[in-house]
Amino acid sequence: MSSLTLFAAAAAPTRLDPIRLFLDADIVVQLVMAGLLLASIWVWMIIVSFSLRMNKLRKTTIAYESDFWQADSFDRFTSERGNKDIPTSRVAQAAVAEWRRSTKTGVRDSEALRSRIATAMDSQIAQEADEIAERLNFLATVGSVAPFVGLFGTVWGIMNSFFQIGAQESSSLAVVAPGISEALFATAIGLFAAIPAVIAYNRFSHRVDRYEARLTRFADKLNANFSRQMETR
Repeated sequence: MSSLTLFAAAAAPTRLDPIRLFLDADIVVQLVMAGLLLASIWVWMIIVSFSLRMNKLRKTTIAYESDFWQADSFDRFTSERGNKDIPTSRVAQAAVAEWRRSTKTGVRDSEALRSRIATAMDSQIAQEADEIAERLNFLATVGSVAPFVGLFGTVWGIMNSFFQIGAQESSSLAVVAPGISEALFATAIGLFAAIPAVIAYNRFSHRVDRYEARLTRFADKLNANFSRQMETR
């Protein structure tokens, strides 16, 4: 074996180096990788912040509901303990506000009043669910788009490798292998960004649905209480 062959064997990398793959890639592939890495970082920021937010919402909601059902007057409780940071509080305030407006001059149609209170709470619940799930759209977008963005980087890198074959008039594996490796690395980063985004989106969507169902149960129970009050008037 010649000294040149021994030197080449010694200089050949023994493992994949992500940083070297990025630095040696074409500028277009580098831009694709950088964009996907930024998207991945943002995905993990949303995952952490959303998890903390949902845990906090669950604790504050349980505490608020416990105090609310023990109150002697819902009207007075929402006036004194109204908390703008708790969705349940805003649902209760929407119901109490409708109750105040509708009973100011007496109750003429109990069924219509129950319907208006239910409508006010349903509208508030839908708004709360939309606000909670607002940032989840980014997870859905990354989960569906990131693999195709990574594939674009891969296709571009492979095209560049074929261009090198023509430019150097050599079909040696040593000519095309580095470019193909860099191109496939773009797809790997795309999957790295997409997989957590899809898992988190599905999991968080389920949590939002459960929380919305909790708000609906609270609204139904509150509407039942108002119905009993109307029957005693």
